Amino acid sequence: MLKAKGLRKAVVPSILIDNPSPGNIQPTRLALHVSPDGSSCWVFIASGSRVFKLQISMDESSVLEGKDSLLIPVQTKVLDSLLLNRCPHRSEIQSLVLAEVDSSSDQLLGTVDSYGHLIVSKLDATGKDADRFTYSVLPRDSGLGEGSWAGLCFSPSELSTAAVAHSFGKTVDVYDQDVHVRTLRTLLYPTALTFIQNPSFGNGSSVLAVTEGCQLTIWDLRMKEKGGCLQRICGSIGDNFYAVCTSSNGNIAVGGADRTVTIYDPRRWSALSRWVHCSKYEITGLSFSSIDSDCIYVQGVDYEAFCGQWKERNKLFSLRGDSNWLGFSKSSRRDVLGGWCDSGSIFLTDVTRDSEEDTSNGFVNGLS
Repeated sequence: MLKAKGLRKAVVPSILIDNPSPGNIQPTRLALHVSPDGSSCWVFIASGSRVFKLQISMDESSVLEGKDSLLIPVQTKVLDSLLLNRCPHRSEIQSLVLAEVDSSSDQLLGTVDSYGHLIVSKLDATGKDADRFTYSVLPRDSGLGEGSWAGLCFSPSELSTAAVAHSFGKTVDVYDQDVHVRTLRTLLYPTALTFIQNPSFGNGSSVLAVTEGCQLTIWDLRMKEKGGCLQRICGSIGDNFYAVCTSSNGNIAVGGADRTVTIYDPRRWSALSRWVHCSKYEITGLSFSSIDSDCIYVQGVDYEAFCGQWKERNKLFSLRGDSNWLGFSKSSRRDVLGGWCDSGSIFLTDVTRDSEEDTSNGFVNGLS
């Protein structure tokens, strides 16, 4: 079982961002990087055509809980804030993704705007040097199409491989750095995408999960038949999906307008679990826990998010922002959650395994 170590609240300086741009229903404009010692967290947020970076203190604080395990925030301070020195987009940034390079402390920061223009920068450990390695990829239609939500994901096994989804264009473009590899044509408007981490699929950089309308589609980049579409799973007609994620053991979770989290087994393409109406409003963000894949983080379209056990359909704790989420994300390697509200507040919570439960279980097992 997981527990939160506290909820911290910081405020973005108004001199940095006065009025943030509205974005889209998917809160994909925030990314996190936790310092090695865990004392602070770098938060990347995108507003308009620019990217901003804030260093927020993660000092130990007491855990305050209200009714129904609702976390109560404790004020913390912004240690540093800056406008990232990188090439700006020409339209509003829709998605921001931060990928950590295994062999070094460097990071890849990718952004895509409403026309599908992709910019990737390599940052050093401090994140202040964005000009060491940068490449830009124009959309296939040269930006002549209509602007809409656009999503981005990097392959976890090959960081040079990136997929860009453009909603109104009904396309998913795959790139190897700045070289276009292929275009996948979706039937409906894509709303979320991620590469699947599953040993049964072989190379982790070749299989992509995309939500389009009320369908979950699986695409194999190595396959030419059916345009690369490997599997198509339909949800409730009229209830669009807005979020998809995969766990370390390969399970796939989707959620959306029906306020239900569905977990699929990719070996049989059948539903392992359906957590019906677990959220008060539409689900726009999902992420499996890095500590326990039986736990999942769910974020609603308003200002609420919670952690729960999807097998038992049990909520462990929840948190609320002070206004609607503009960005919400989980750190790629640690269970640190961050949310950015349109009021300018940023909420951070660090999650760990419940040591008391582990001790009690070990004591019981020892007696038996």
